[in-house]
Amino acid sequence: MKMRHCCFAYTCSVFGEFSQVKLEGCVSGGIVSEMSQPLRGVDMKLLITGICGFVGFRIASHWREHRPDVEILGMDNLLRSGSERNRKHLREMGIRFVHGDIRNASDFEPLPSVDWVIDCAANPSVLAGMDGKSSTRQLMEHNLGGTVELLEFCKRTGAGFILLSTSRVYSVSALATLPMRIKGERFELEEESVATPGVGLRGISESFSTEPPLSLYGTSKRAAELLALEYGQAFGFPVWINRCGVMAGPGQFGKIDQGIISYWIHAHHARKPLKYIGFGGSGYQVRDFFDPLDLVPLLIRQIDSPDRQVSRVINLGGGNKISLSLAELTAWCNERFGKHAVLGSDEIRAFDIPWVVMDASEARTAWQWEPKMGRDHILESIALHAESNGNWLDLAES
Repeated sequence: MKMRHCCFAYTCSVFGEFSQVKLEGCVSGGIVSEMSQPLRGVDMKLLITGICGFVGFRIASHWREHRPDVEILGMDNLLRSGSERNRKHLREMGIRFVHGDIRNASDFEPLPSVDWVIDCAANPSVLAGMDGKSSTRQLMEHNLGGTVELLEFCKRTGAGFILLSTSRVYSVSALATLPMRIKGERFELEEESVATPGVGLRGISESFSTEPPLSLYGTSKRAAELLALEYGQAFGFPVWINRCGVMAGPGQFGKIDQGIISYWIHAHHARKPLKYIGFGGSGYQVRDFFDPLDLVPLLIRQIDSPDRQVSRVINLGGGNKISLSLAELTAWCNERFGKHAVLGSDEIRAFDIPWVVMDASEARTAWQWEPKMGRDHILESIALHAESNGNWLDLAES
């Protein structure tokens, strides 16, 4: 396909009131041009789980806007605060919604056969099962038990399966001991001192250690990955595993333990208390990130090439180019909204790590994938959403 440059009009139809947000600049290669390509087969049907969450809704709405010929069925248990709002918008877009829970086998019985399942449902907090807000059993039921029920559905119907996994499947102890130096207001990998396989200046590759400890959340997702691959091999349906770094964008119901980019921008705008935790209270810890809209072109390629002879497991992330420390994010917010004080704390929390940047070289080689939306584009879209939805954090925490 001959790629074109297209100016990107950001549609905030998800997020509270309907509004159009125009961001300056163009997106090279454009998501819109990719969406115009045909999917394999006729009358394609997709099941998207967790469709009322940030990632599931963002994928579904973008797909619907540019490929209305694809039938989308969505399932969500609506447990996440704010998710009910997205249910309304799905109805307005003509997407069929089923109020169901992937943990319950009986909730799959009335569903029609589909061609592919895209699993966006999860309890995504690294503190889940340890913070007193959810039990370990609930975490495993959501992230592992739910995956089993989805795989049984795929086994019965022959649907392909795409799992959105996480960077948290990588070893916490191996990540925590990587050699770091301080550069400006961020940690940076000392590549010349690294003796750990699977990591370099581009970030963490798929060959990095997945040995425990990972966190209960990370272990549940790693186990889900292995089950998905085994089911696909045993029962003859295609499986793709996409290990996603931090995802961010407008309309995310961010909290301090998940959706940190969105949470930080909204909290800064609302003048809520903010705190750097650990690492001397410096805020130098670094994460890369990307907008889930950038997932859609990859998902199309994976659906259209179920037998492609490439790795079934790939990393996805913004890489060094789309990364920030919390201190750098605060500086961006100070310039955007005006200065707001951030406290520091020496508190040490389990599973905190100083630096995670995903090396997506395999995705680039196998699928010609890379994020199109730049760092400032993503941050500005969240800032505009914060200005239009002043009580967003209250909604997310209700």
